[in-house]
Amino acid sequence: MRHPRALSSLILGYVLAILVVTMVLGFALYTQVTRDLLDRYSERQALSVAEAVAADPVVRAGIASSDRTGTVQRVAEDVRAATGAAYVVVIDRDGIRHSHPNPALIGRRIEEPVIALDGRSHVGLDPGSLGDSANGKAPLRAPDGTLAGEVSVGILETDVSQHFWAEVPTLLRYTGAALLAGTLIALVLARRLKRMTFGLELHELASLLQEREATLHGIREGVVAFDRQGRLTMVNDEARRLLRWRSAELGRPLGDVVPEGRLREVLGGTGDGIDQIVLTDEHLLVANRMPVRVRGRDVGSVVTLRDRTELEALLRELDSVTGLTDALRAQQHEFSNRLHVLSVLIGMGDQEEAVAYLDEISAGSAGQAEELRSRIAPASLAALLLAKITIAAEKDVRLTVSEDSRLDRPGATPDALRTIVGNLVDNALDAVADSPAPREVVVRLTCDDEAIALSVTDSGPGVPAELAERVFQDGYTTKPSRGGLPRGLGLALVHRLVVRLGGVIAVTPGPGGAFTVRLPVPAVEAR
Repeated sequence: MRHPRALSSLILGYVLAILVVTMVLGFALYTQVTRDLLDRYSERQALSVAEAVAADPVVRAGIASSDRTGTVQRVAEDVRAATGAAYVVVIDRDGIRHSHPNPALIGRRIEEPVIALDGRSHVGLDPGSLGDSANGKAPLRAPDGTLAGEVSVGILETDVSQHFWAEVPTLLRYTGAALLAGTLIALVLARRLKRMTFGLELHELASLLQEREATLHGIREGVVAFDRQGRLTMVNDEARRLLRWRSAELGRPLGDVVPEGRLREVLGGTGDGIDQIVLTDEHLLVANRMPVRVRGRDVGSVVTLRDRTELEALLRELDSVTGLTDALRAQQHEFSNRLHVLSVLIGMGDQEEAVAYLDEISAGSAGQAEELRSRIAPASLAALLLAKITIAAEKDVRLTVSEDSRLDRPGATPDALRTIVGNLVDNALDAVADSPAPREVVVRLTCDDEAIALSVTDSGPGVPAELAERVFQDGYTTKPSRGGLPRGLGLALVHRLVVRLGGVIAVTPGPGGAFTVRLPVPAVEAR
């Protein structure tokens, strides 16, 4: 198999490639710019020499008198020798040369026109008889000021090239220094990146990323990650499902995504402890928040979410079945006692007393059930209250339904009302469990055309005034866990259900617990 290259080798190779390409392009650009600058400088230098010769009185007088004694040639050659120019040529207005490095050309006509007769100076590159040169032409005037010709001065391109190549070693030294510096920087960068990636190579990082994505989005637990500023950095698929979040929320602060409440407190780390209970509109979640530290430095936090909605429903259903079993056991115990009394009366031969006793107990239990059923509808709600009365009696608690209770329109589906009544009664029975006798719980149910009113009062210690709002918060409880069933959910569920139905729930501070609920009839019927 082909082994991937190390990260340091990749960085070094790419940096060197970039430097080499950059240097080559820079060298070519520098060469072109430098050559152009040297040409422009040589042209200006040639023009300066030409203007100086054109201003010489001897040259002006000689060109005006058409001097053939060689005076102009001597002056031009002296200037050429002094300035290092390739040629200094004095030309009259007819194009005849009066000076030239090659004496054989003196007196001959130039091939091109005398362009300086326009009275202006000219520069450019001239092929010339001596080779390519940077040329400057200045107008030459006679002593009386009239244009008499021009002075042409040239500096050979070979001289310009010599100046240019003299600069190349310096440029190469700078280029080598830049390459060396780039190599050292690349090595330092590679080592730093190696430390930052914990010694992992690129292919290993890619594999870890793929495994991370597969793991985080494949597990059945929600995972939410935050950075040090509390911004969302990662949300897996299960967390999106449980919290109903979208991908656009990544990078935003928690306060912009989650409204104020229990969920924000748990995700933000305000609530302490493990296995924090959180109720959403659709799910019951168990949340755990852990800080993330790298080399002793806090880099953020991770929250895991477990969906316990179905498990909690099963546990509560099991709890209800257990309660019904306890009620049946209590009834069986009471029934056994009554049968024992009947058997003794019959054994003693007192049949009349036995019949009277049987009529009494039959009328009592049947009468209570019939009387409650006649006032409370539907029958399932009345049966729930009868079961709670039996369970309360087993716990030595007197549970009664007030005499003025009347309910004849609980709605087409009474599930919501049964849930509310059952949770409030269970909460009241737990509240009076440790209270001195007599222990009592009273349920009152009334309704009119607009709303259903429910109140559950007990003789327990009640709720302190400072906790009147907090008791409805999911996860809050002052009682220990019971058989793996988390506490602090009953009142929270009731509160959420009441609010969802458009009703209100309130608690009156103790002593003595008192919860009141008011539900709009249309809301209950529409459920």
